[in-house]
Amino acid sequence: MNNTKVTDASLVRDYLDGNENALGALINRHQHRIYSFIFSKVFDKDIAEDIFQDTFIKVIRTLKRGKYNEEGKFLPWVMRISHNLVIDHFRKNKRMPKFDNSGDFNIFSVLSDNDLNAEKQLIKDQIESDVQELIKELPEDQLEVLTMRIYKDMSFKEISERTGVSINTALGRMRYALINLRKIIEKRNLILTN
Repeated sequence: MNNTKVTDASLVRDYLDGNENALGALINRHQHRIYSFIFSKVFDKDIAEDIFQDTFIKVIRTLKRGKYNEEGKFLPWVMRISHNLVIDHFRKNKRMPKFDNSGDFNIFSVLSDNDLNAEKQLIKDQIESDVQELIKELPEDQLEVLTMRIYKDMSFKEISERTGVSINTALGRMRYALINLRKIIEKRNLILTN
């Protein structure tokens, strides 16, 4: 079997049809990227190997239960599983790297790093998706100002004119939006870092 021409999707299908070698081909194809990603987080060869194995145990169980839906995103899906297992490892060992919640921490700073490799890009995309879900929980007036400022790159003067409130009110809403977002993140014990 020439692995370079066979897609991940067809290897997954072959594995589900009983071809154990197809899983081996998938693991061989992606093991370096996945293991390197895990190692870059834990900096310990034995722990990285354990998490790598746990990742594929979870992949196999999910595939066998029929819970995986193919959308051409096998690698991002596996990377997300490994990322979650890394987080679980840190939580179990109570040494989770936390963001500094003081000073000028900007929740959106993790979204602005343009110099990312493929693995970090996958995680960044997931974080961006998570943040977009979180901001939906903000009160409407705060959500509106935050969206205009962060996603539409509008100045507070422009926001003030668009919403019909003073610049100070727009600034206040932005400040409360960030405070409330931090509370939501802490309440859910989420990790929004690369």
